Amino acid sequence: MTSTPEHTSPNHATDNALWEFWIDRGGTFTDLVGRDPAGEFHTLKMLSENPEQYRDAAVEGIRRLLGLKPGEAITPQRVACVKMGTTVATNALLERKGDRTLLVTTQGFRDALRIANQARPSLFARHIELPELLYERVIEAAERVDADGGLVLPLDPASLRQDLQAAFDAGLRACAIVFMHGYRYPQHELQAEALAREIGFSQISVSHRVSPLIKFVPRGDTTVVDAYLSPILRRYVEQVAQQMPGVPLYFMQSSGGLTEAQRFQGKDAILSGPAGGIVGMVRTAVAAGHDKVIGFDMGGTSTDVSHYAGEFERTFDTEVAGVRMRAPMMSIHTVAAGGGSIISFDGARLRVGPESAGANPGPASYRRGGPLATTDANVMLGRIQPQWFPQVFGPAADQPLDRGVVQQRFEAMAVAMAAASGRPTRAEEVAAGALQIAVGSMANAVKRISVARGYDVTHYTLQCFGGAGGQHACLVADALGMTRVLAHPFAGVLSAYGMGLADQIALRETSIERPLDAAGLAEAARQAAALQAQAEGELSQQALGASALQTRFQLQLRYAGTDTALPCAYDPELPALEALAALRDHFETAYRQRFAFLMPERDLVIEAINVECTLPGVSTAAPKQAQPATEHPASAVSSVRMYCLADDAPAGWRDAALYQREALAPGATLDGPAVIAERNSTTVVEPGWQARMGADGCLLLQRVKARSVVHAVGTQVDPVMLEVFNNLFMNITEQMGLRLQNTAYSVNIKERLDFSCAVFDAAGQLIANAPHMPVHLGSMSESIRSVIDRNPGMQPGDVYVLNDPYHGGTHLPDITVVTPVYLEEADTQPSFFVASRGHHADVGGTTPGSMPPFSSRIEEEGVLIDNFKLVERGVLREADMLALLQSGSYPSRNPAQNLADLRAQIAANEKGTQELKAMVASYGRATVAAYM
Repeated sequence: MTSTPEHTSPNHATDNALWEFWIDRGGTFTDLVGRDPAGEFHTLKMLSENPEQYRDAAVEGIRRLLGLKPGEAITPQRVACVKMGTTVATNALLERKGDRTLLVTTQGFRDALRIANQARPSLFARHIELPELLYERVIEAAERVDADGGLVLPLDPASLRQDLQAAFDAGLRACAIVFMHGYRYPQHELQAEALAREIGFSQISVSHRVSPLIKFVPRGDTTVVDAYLSPILRRYVEQVAQQMPGVPLYFMQSSGGLTEAQRFQGKDAILSGPAGGIVGMVRTAVAAGHDKVIGFDMGGTSTDVSHYAGEFERTFDTEVAGVRMRAPMMSIHTVAAGGGSIISFDGARLRVGPESAGANPGPASYRRGGPLATTDANVMLGRIQPQWFPQVFGPAADQPLDRGVVQQRFEAMAVAMAAASGRPTRAEEVAAGALQIAVGSMANAVKRISVARGYDVTHYTLQCFGGAGGQHACLVADALGMTRVLAHPFAGVLSAYGMGLADQIALRETSIERPLDAAGLAEAARQAAALQAQAEGELSQQALGASALQTRFQLQLRYAGTDTALPCAYDPELPALEALAALRDHFETAYRQRFAFLMPERDLVIEAINVECTLPGVSTAAPKQAQPATEHPASAVSSVRMYCLADDAPAGWRDAALYQREALAPGATLDGPAVIAERNSTTVVEPGWQARMGADGCLLLQRVKARSVVHAVGTQVDPVMLEVFNNLFMNITEQMGLRLQNTAYSVNIKERLDFSCAVFDAAGQLIANAPHMPVHLGSMSESIRSVIDRNPGMQPGDVYVLNDPYHGGTHLPDITVVTPVYLEEADTQPSFFVASRGHHADVGGTTPGSMPPFSSRIEEEGVLIDNFKLVERGVLREADMLALLQSGSYPSRNPAQNLADLRAQIAANEKGTQELKAMVASYGRATVAAYM
């Protein structure tokens, strides 16, 4: 496949007679984009593992595009550079196939990483399976440093050497060294590293280099990951480099930047492939004139969504395959909804996922006896046309998708659903229902990275890529109120394309932990200069030199006592007073947008500084056109029957034009319903949407007919909408939980996740809860009913708080905040209640923590709160609440902290209130009531 090139300017000097290769080595397929000496692009998709045919898919793909024979050398005389993303590290983590790893830590802390923050996965699972630890053996070194970096106990080198030798003799070669406060006092880690190197360990990761930030557990987790994965990664890099000697080789890091092969580390490789997709998504969208974009990458087993509004978003705390790590990574949210998501009926609800049919046996239409999946729903509904889909199925891999078996399976499911619901149901209605549920799951994933953080996605463009993105993009956009969808010509290989568009990046970070004041800013400026020198030094060795480098600074700011730090742009050249004002303003704007309130009584803290040094990559400037492409109707290849979901018109079969993307000239326009078939994917244009082919080869889909604000669903309950509403209510409670976790003060809430959020009906019956603490959720309804029974005069804007074990409470530290939800100001009774219960660090009592084991009276456990009106008509009764917390024989030890956590709970409830009102506005009171 070739395409018209974009104007490009490479980030290193190259001969125009040389090729470049941009590669995404995935778990199943390896995608290649080659740019030949004439500037033409060529794409190739290969199986990542095919040992009978080749040793490495990436290298073999390069040979094929160059026309070389198997085994023939790839030389720098033909290839300017290779830029690659790989899932080698991710797969090793998922399959637990990293190197045997030794953990060396401070005496007394051998189990600290295993205990971690006490947040247990799968809270509702009766059979608990903890993730397998990455380290095989632990050495406790006799050493200790205090929090200020002062020496408490010198390192005992003789004892450590003996223990290291024993581990080495047992066959361990990877070593992770993590000492308490090592980020502040690295001398002991350096001494241990020298001993390990003398003994012969081939991989030594030390925490003050790998993650030089405060917090022992995240620093330790990241160092262990680095030691565990780096040897595997290094072997793969060497294998590739050996087959193309002398060719410059770069790898994509999880942060979205390229680095030289020899600098590629395990901790930076987890999202290597997906990061390329985000870079490709952003660069192509911006080149097409879209500066606010939601990335929608839908594959076979999952969907990745991402957000862009002017700069790449990164996260620093991530969990992959049950392994926590702290390293800069592109912010990606993944949901288990893909083309292979299994469709099932449990006797009451139609379900889609999270289980996947995988590649083998795959969906039912793959002719391998697989289960019904989302892909089958699209086949059933005519949205995928088998004759326009690759014919690679069946025993001989030469048959089309099997629509017949799909029809039979959906008909059988329709019979079962009709018997359960008492409503006549057709096969296509089941498939359409499954599609609607899958779309809802994907839309909720987008909300998590956008709406939940205060962004209005109606002003964004949805860019779809991945094999299944185009089939669902318009439906997902409709579910979110978005009106624009962009589909790049390389949407099927956008991650590989993004490798070529990425910058080379060197990131540096370090802890500051100083107040945001003149002295703190002076310390930040000093650290910024040191980190800038390190980062620029790294890149200037790799490429053109410092003259082309660009450097950006960010301070991670947070409220004192909280853990949610927000990145704020920082200019070290600004005068101190001007810089302080700019940072405060940036932080408060971002915090208010995300959490809808501020905490002006709290001081701001500089948690850390990040320095990003960039060597700009390939430009994606669109080619200049002599004149705009003239709009003209596109010519359809044929007409097909396609089942369209209910919109302003009822759901049903409609005639849809079918187009070949390759035949669409610039300026070609077409109206939905339509199907656009191409080599690697299918794009569905829904009714009310119009597609236009741009001069750059991008398809822009726009809603040209406004949708009704209220969905006409009706009040007769059916299995499809039951699942849709179940997901909607669940999403509301999850958004409440995210806000509470991110704004709370107590470690119990923000780290141990000892909290719960739920939605209740007007009578106090539980409607939905997020997967939070089971012990909370079982009794919260009684707390809501207590509020209802004892507060007949409640009004809009009132909020109540209680911890009384005699009225639905658990123990006194678990404080419940209850907000009645009035849909209209004129309503005399609430339609819902939202509640959040969180474990406060202390509410008084005879012992700190408010759980004395020998108490005989309730007051010995702390302050009893029984139906206290915390907010009255929108006004926080702060003084009265403080007085209550300070009352009794054993008052709270830190009432200001209690009040801060209560504010966080109020904010979580407010988020639930907003989302419930939005749901009712979309579906109407009667419909929502029917599905509660």
